[in-house]
Amino acid sequence: MGGDTSDGGQGRQPGESGHRAVPHPGDIRIEAWAACREHCVAEAALAMVESFADVSRVRPTAVDRVRLPEASSDDLLAALLDEIIFRLEAYGQVPVDVEADEADGGLDVRLAVTGITDVEITGAVPTAVAWEELRIGPDPYGWSCAVTVDA
Repeated sequence: MGGDTSDGGQGRQPGESGHRAVPHPGDIRIEAWAACREHCVAEAALAMVESFADVSRVRPTAVDRVRLPEASSDDLLAALLDEIIFRLEAYGQVPVDVEADEADGGLDVRLAVTGITDVEITGAVPTAVAWEELRIGPDPYGWSCAVTVDA
């Protein structure tokens, strides 16, 4: 289950995944949940993309792989979101799909991307990840996270 489930994951069942954006003054606040840390981080990345772009009707034009070295869960979440922001700014790439797998304490990430000119921009493009109120960790149903992104 991707996208907004309208309950913020509160009524979810074990193994379900999803994400949503929540109101936050002047920035973008995203929440994500999944069965494991890796999928939770990938859901957060998709939530960030969906906060500014409609990628529902586009197909990827390339697939890139990113290796994030061993780090804390907070650092991995921030690093992946920072990588996506960097690719937006430097290469004009927008992820259409994100998959992440554990790799020696870090993450192996697959980004299916397309050009920013191929998507409909629906909101403010993120510029940075805020460390304040960033959280990720296990919960009764798997993992959940929340992060604010400056727009």
